[in-house]
Amino acid sequence: MLFKRNAREVLARLSDFHARRSTDRILARMNPPVPALARYAAETKPGPVPYPDLRQRLAFWDEVCSASTDLEDDGIPCAYLTELDQGLYTALIGAKDVRFLNDPGWGWVSSMTLPFVEDLREARGFAIDEDGLWWRRYDEQLRLFAAGAAGRFGISHFTLINGMNFLVEIRGATKAYLDLADDPDEVREVLAFAHRLNERIHRHFFDVVGLYEGGTCSNLAQWLPGRSLGESVDPFHLTSPATFEEWGREPVERIFDRFDGGIVHLHSNGHHLLEAVSTLRGVRMIALADEPFNPPTWKRLAELSPRRGDVPVYVAIPFGAFVAGLEAGTLTRNVLYNVTDVPDVATANDVMRAVRRY
Repeated sequence: MLFKRNAREVLARLSDFHARRSTDRILARMNPPVPALARYAAETKPGPVPYPDLRQRLAFWDEVCSASTDLEDDGIPCAYLTELDQGLYTALIGAKDVRFLNDPGWGWVSSMTLPFVEDLREARGFAIDEDGLWWRRYDEQLRLFAAGAAGRFGISHFTLINGMNFLVEIRGATKAYLDLADDPDEVREVLAFAHRLNERIHRHFFDVVGLYEGGTCSNLAQWLPGRSLGESVDPFHLTSPATFEEWGREPVERIFDRFDGGIVHLHSNGHHLLEAVSTLRGVRMIALADEPFNPPTWKRLAELSPRRGDVPVYVAIPFGAFVAGLEAGTLTRNVLYNVTDVPDVATANDVMRAVRRY
């Protein structure tokens, strides 16, 4: 990989990590300043934007990923297809109002549609439009990015909008929660369609993008073996574990079974689901995401860790706290640390020598 000189070594470490053969180790993705991201943040504003120029987006990711060339961390540089990360799913079944939102800090142009289904029975008429504008745009982006990234950087899998995530997308959150109680039979029909839709979208992803060294690049997990997915259980963050068991487990396990498992992320208000998510069939990793007004997850990791068994987790941590924990030997193991605020590449590489000895 042109933009990762030590890619072979990293893949060997990630292979052991995700196979749970190195539960006594830590891995680290280091984040020194990236000029392309800083420039994007300075030159663009947050808020609504038109459908982007895909060649400009590819050039942006090429420059972002090139910053990892000499970085000796455990990261795999890859582009995340934010442009159709959520809006694609409902656009393919007829949603008319597809909106794009710029996030200068992340360099993302993300998409979504407004809820548009008034009666759940409408979902019985859903069909995937593979002849329309949005499938053509999806296919165009996959082929353009796959060709542009080849040999240089990876293409990350992107989030599923599966199960109750799909129900929330078409109905809005309040109606979706009420639907579970008021119309469970129709909800099951919706979830069955959501599975077919997600399977079709992500099979096409792997058909076009293929695998990198037998696995899937990931913006969180970095690399996972086989055709691995990125799943979310966000709607259940506001429910009990019992509700997740009734409505959430089966859709995740079913789609994982159709591929080669995947990663699930949990936000700060979803930590009560950690035990349940760690026992999902096919789960390879759990990403513990931080949210404002909540304690940083890295400060709670020692408390949370026993609840995830031997499932690897991904956690963000500031550089100073990471180095302090490294030197004191207090960092929780079987964790891929996403280290923020790293001063520069040379410092990152120096710290990585201690990471490999940990």
